[in-house]
Amino acid sequence: MSRFTILLGGDLLPTPRLDRQVAGSRVIAADSGIRHAGALGLMPELWLGDFDSAPAEVDPAFAAVPREVFPAEKNKTDGELAIAVALERGATSLVLVGAFGGARSDHAFLHLTLALRLAEAGSEVLLTSGHQEGVPLLPGTASFDYDDGTLFSVLAFSELTGLTEEGAKWLLDGVDVPFGSSLTLSNEVQGTLRISLGSGRALLLAHPFPASEF
Repeated sequence: MSRFTILLGGDLLPTPRLDRQVAGSRVIAADSGIRHAGALGLMPELWLGDFDSAPAEVDPAFAAVPREVFPAEKNKTDGELAIAVALERGATSLVLVGAFGGARSDHAFLHLTLALRLAEAGSEVLLTSGHQEGVPLLPGTASFDYDDGTLFSVLAFSELTGLTEEGAKWLLDGVDVPFGSSLTLSNEVQGTLRISLGSGRALLLAHPFPASEF
């Protein structure tokens, strides 16, 4: 597996869990995402974008990072361009750091939907700010390593069928969830969280911070 970390322009809270998730990965920074490199102790192999939101002063440690400049008027965001380059370079696993928050809610929404599309195409994807993280849910069963008490929601991007949640305060067993329902919001981990999905498009959004490791 070839893991790439994509540094995006959203919020970041460095945590030991996040350090483990990006350890040993290759790194590409998208525009203002370069500001997260120093906080995480990462060295990008490429910094790309239209540089309309890049910091005015760059840490001298990153002055020699190769840059690829795109025009401001383009049909892809800097983040999507960075992901495309990572896939071209052999990425099979992606950690999208800074995928949440920031000044552009439209970009954050894109990251959620893009993660689903990438997962359906066969890539392993994690979206994270350190404070919260998202994982696409595909039909089948997945297990997660969250501590007891971790808050989580299942965000539905379509009607869901056969949704089961085990290891949770409020259990679900093979339920169908209409698109737009709040049924799957604000649950809590109790034990080993396992989620099964019959059909539909969804994403697990969890809040692992604060955690017992702090």
